[in-house]
Amino acid sequence: MKKSKDGWIAAAGVLLMMVGAGLLGRIEPLAYVCIGLGAGLFGQGTGELVSRWALRNSPEIRKQLEIAQKDERNQAIASQAKSKAFDMMTFSFGALMLVFALMQVDLAALLMLVFVYLLVHGYAIYWHCRYEKEM
Repeated sequence: MKKSKDGWIAAAGVLLMMVGAGLLGRIEPLAYVCIGLGAGLFGQGTGELVSRWALRNSPEIRKQLEIAQKDERNQAIASQAKSKAFDMMTFSFGALMLVFALMQVDLAALLMLVFVYLLVHGYAIYWHCRYEKEM
């Protein structure tokens, strides 16, 4: 059986939430970031631990789940769903940037949104070109 780091991930999440709670009176934005990241890590680690614990006595169900996750049809469906979500995100973020510009939102916030938008699209173009070269 593989060694898992899920317990450590959950513990790091709890520690991060405690650090965030300790920072609440002093550095508000950092405190909220720590609490949010800690909650995410705790949820991920705990979810994996519970999942593994629930399947510990069912090797046949565990095997079926592994096969379903590695099935090419399921992977193709997941890729198509991600593609549709990316297309929707493209138009949504574009409209949001336009609305923020018309609302005269702070330039720093608008530039950060534009930077992330272009970063995501650059990443998508990189992988698209890389995939085409493999074919």
